[in-house]
Amino acid sequence: MTPEKLQSIAFKWFETFNNKELEKLLSLYDDDAIHFSPKLKIHNPETQGLITGKQALREWWQEAFDTLPSLNYKVKSLTANGDRVFMEYIRTVDGENDLPVAEVLDIKENKIISSRVYHG
Repeated sequence: MTPEKLQSIAFKWFETFNNKELEKLLSLYDDDAIHFSPKLKIHNPETQGLITGKQALREWWQEAFDTLPSLNYKVKSLTANGDRVFMEYIRTVDGENDLPVAEVLDIKENKIISSRVYHG
């Protein structure tokens, strides 16, 4: 996959996330995608930070959208090659300090198969 195609998926990811278009966001993912996040580990310790599948992603993000209506990600940089996109962005929420975030998307056949979040 070309770096341009990978970046277009990443930009679509940011657009749908920031617009809270949950079903469009989920359409970017493979049905069996896995997602790791330190926030998951904190808020849902039983997951150990890892969830699998669109339904688990739907529940996680719907909860975030419901409880943090001002949640927004500001793109700092994207690096794409092979089958991976490395994204750096700033997580903003009203009333909270901005949080630098790095996230890696692994993509196969135009679908995100895994994502891993790292906080600065």
